[in-house]
Amino acid sequence: MKDAKQRPVEFQKPPAIPGIDGDTSLKQILQEGSRAAWPICLGYFPIGLALGVLAEKAGLHPLQIGLMSVLVFAGSAQFIAVSMLGSGAAMLSIIFTTFLVNLRHILMSSSLAVYLRGTNRWFLTLYAYGVTDESFAVNLARFREGSWHRYQALMVNHLSNATWVIATVLGGYGGQFIPAGAFGIDYALVAMFLCLLVFQLRGWVYAVTAVAAGAIAVGLSLMIQGNAYVIVASILAASLGFAVKRHQAKTASA
Repeated sequence: MKDAKQRPVEFQKPPAIPGIDGDTSLKQILQEGSRAAWPICLGYFPIGLALGVLAEKAGLHPLQIGLMSVLVFAGSAQFIAVSMLGSGAAMLSIIFTTFLVNLRHILMSSSLAVYLRGTNRWFLTLYAYGVTDESFAVNLARFREGSWHRYQALMVNHLSNATWVIATVLGGYGGQFIPAGAFGIDYALVAMFLCLLVFQLRGWVYAVTAVAAGAIAVGLSLMIQGNAYVIVASILAASLGFAVKRHQAKTASA
């Protein structure tokens, strides 16, 4: 009896992940997503440590700091909240101020929505949670190149998120051993917002708006008790900047 002819061994592809294109493997998603996320993680870690230290000095427990990072995950809003908590601001004032600061996420999400059409709501919810200024910039640039997958973008968001949460909690624990004002750590909040301001200055209109906001805030702080002057100054300065931009557009089209 002749031996049966041996067939070559066929290696089957691993089962496809729902929503992932056939040309995009899980390994590629992990590699490319991690490679794109690590510069963000590298920047988040020291800032997260500084926030954790400041939050601890404002009276928050490391567990509370971690919960804030998980539930909010917005560096600038968390710095504002910590500063206002330390100064004894009312809870409603903190909520409203951080809400105004995070309104920009509506514009960022609208820009990303073009590349996430047809995605189910569960994915969109999970993805939207991790959108920050830095992850938005990285993912938008990659999406425009045309070779970026939504799962790779999700990796960028949540690796950054995990780094931020870990860094803030570690800062909360480390803050217990750092005297108040040591190493100039109290300047971290001011430095953070100066850095954010510089990155937003894309023309003279932005500079005028920033100066107006600062001048109005200083003036109102001498007349209004509490932190409400921050909200009023932000609204007035933003309205001024919008009016100037609109006037520019009308002049250009005339």
